[in-house]
Amino acid sequence: MEDASTLLDLRGLSCPLPVLKANKALRALPPGATLAVLATDPAAVKDFAAYAEETGHALLSSTAEEGGVFRFLLRRRAAP
Repeated sequence: MEDASTLLDLRGLSCPLPVLKANKALRALPPGATLAVLATDPAAVKDFAAYAEETGHALLSSTAEEGGVFRFLLRRRAAP
């Protein structure tokens, strides 16, 4: 997995908070930067896929880790 420039630990938060907080964090990063997100809400898998499709940010990976933790790696889209 690629190194992320920022790690956002959102374990324990329920939908829609993981996506909303990730969106805020991505807006603060420069274009092309990556953001790793840890979440425990199973709905986050579909939520992050839909978020990436709607916003143009790239969902580079979506994996399940031990203990019910999901890890998402997003890349901020290029500036418009």
